[in-house]
Amino acid sequence: MKQIIKQFGLVLSCFCGFSAVSSNIYAQDTAVEKAKLILFPALTRSVETSWAAGGAASLTFRGRASDSLSRTSGLQAAVLYSLRHQLIATMRGTQYLQGERYIFNELFSFSSFPDKFWGMGKDTKDNAFEDYQFRQFYVFLHPMHRVARHLFVGLRYEYQRVWNIQYQAGGLFDQQNVAGRKGYHVSGPGISLTYDTRNHAFSPDKGFFAQVYLSRFGSFSGSDYDYTNYALDLRHFMKAGDQGVIALQAWVFANRGDVPLRSLAAFGGGSSMRGYYEGRFRDLNQYVIQGEYRRPVYKRFGLVAFASFGNVASRLGALDLTNLKYSFGGGMRYALNKSEKLNLRIDYGIGRGHNSGLYFQLGEAF
Repeated sequence: MKQIIKQFGLVLSCFCGFSAVSSNIYAQDTAVEKAKLILFPALTRSVETSWAAGGAASLTFRGRASDSLSRTSGLQAAVLYSLRHQLIATMRGTQYLQGERYIFNELFSFSSFPDKFWGMGKDTKDNAFEDYQFRQFYVFLHPMHRVARHLFVGLRYEYQRVWNIQYQAGGLFDQQNVAGRKGYHVSGPGISLTYDTRNHAFSPDKGFFAQVYLSRFGSFSGSDYDYTNYALDLRHFMKAGDQGVIALQAWVFANRGDVPLRSLAAFGGGSSMRGYYEGRFRDLNQYVIQGEYRRPVYKRFGLVAFASFGNVASRLGALDLTNLKYSFGGGMRYALNKSEKLNLRIDYGIGRGHNSGLYFQLGEAF
């Protein structure tokens, strides 16, 4: 715990030294409500990247001053380079428009990434992995239109290009005939149905979120591989006492068809099953159940405790409790934007076997 506090203080001091100058670079009161841009040097930590440094920005804003029904819109961007020689550039955001008649989600990213591959399935061993490298460009667009109270119908589009894959000839990739190991691109449209009663965009303390979606990839849309991806995401947020919040999530991600490497279910990471390397287990399908208790403790600081369990499988019917994976841990929060509840978070997760790790990132896990 002392190590976590020390590292959190190190990164926080890096941020605070700059935010005092930058937090009001863009803030104006006009016909629209106040927008706020925060620019800061970023020092992050995850199981996949170790320490990474770079720059980050967060823009929060609302539409017209008369639009009191919409939640706060946001854009976040970052460019990071890690001690493992990984370059990551991302921009993501969610915009709520016209009293939330319309919601728009987007994600653009580029990665040049030394990575690890343990093989396919839920029974792979911790010490039996293979190093590989890749470059990836990814685009995700998701506009939604409200058709009833809290109910949205959406269109999705995903594009992914993966190239310059370097791996060990005759190793796990070749032995398991992993699709996409020689480079590829996929492109596909999709549809979604979303029910959302959450009261806040970044860190809700009450409400329910349910989303189901389906995306189709094939030659008709210029994709190198033909497959279908579908998912179910359920979240519930409720107050616990005067200040505490309980957050729950159930996540099912499934594929059918000839699915390439970077579109497979990737178990672990900073958003689910914290403590496991993202991609520690890979297969066509996965599920994750996780819960978190969040509580402010002093001014901008807060504490959390979390636990999760899940699994991967080649068939949906095989997503069971056999060789179940679990993780648990805790963390700290610092409110960058207290009114909008946009937090810096540091989490330490512990999983089965030798799986554990420290995460320092922007925004809640879910």
